[in-house]
Formats: sequence, C-alpha cells, structure tokens
Amino acid sequence: MADEKKLLIIATAGPEDAEKATIPFVMGTAAQASGINVKIGFQGKAVMLAKKSCLPHVFASNFPPLAELVKMFTEAGGEILLCGPCVNSRKIPAEEFIEGAKIVNAPTFVNEVMISTHSLVY
Repeated sequence: MADEKKLLIIATAGPEDAEKATIPFVMGTAAQASGINVKIGFQGKAVMLAKKSCLPHVFASNFPPLAELVKMFTEAGGEILLCGPCVNSRKIPAEEFIEGAKIVNAPTFVNEVMISTHSLVY
C-alpha cells in the first residue's frame, strides 16, 4: 500500500541506560496502536538488550518492564533488527538473542531508512 505509514526507530542505548533503552519500545508500541508499521533497529550497545539473559533485567522508573514492552511490540508484528557488525564485535552467538531478532547488515539499515516514512533515533 503506497500510503502505509512506516516508522523505523534506531536504538543505541544498552542496559546501562534503562530509560533510553525503554523509550524506543514505548514509542514503537504507541505507533503500532495507531496502525503504523514499526521496526526497531539495535545498533552499538543496544544489541545487548536483545540477549535473552539481559532483557528481563532492564527496568526504567515509571515505565513498564522492557521485556513486557518487547513482547507487546513483537506480538503486534513489530520487527527487531540487530546490527551485524555490532553483534560480531561483541562475539554474541545468534542463539543468545530473543526470538524474532534478526541480524542484518548496513545496507539493510540504509534500505529501511529509505523506505520508512519516518524515523526516530534514541
């Protein structure tokens, strides 16, 4: 559909900044509730958030737990993209990531920016 709204959110904060790591999913789920197609791309330290062992331990004051937001986001059809070089530099095996997280390369991120109608960076 030519007039479909698509939002790409780039997350760069890892578990050390729980609030900044949580906000992309607050915005993403809000956008989904408005009928917008949303993808969230994790770059840099943010790739740590997609680890099964990390996600359940990220809590930001006055926000739902990050694990709950991620579950809502993916159940509503949201996609999670992980920066391949960022994953590789941290030597994280693919099986350590949450279900549905997809490791991609730079051209994929560039393409997602180009086809999205809007983007946000946190």
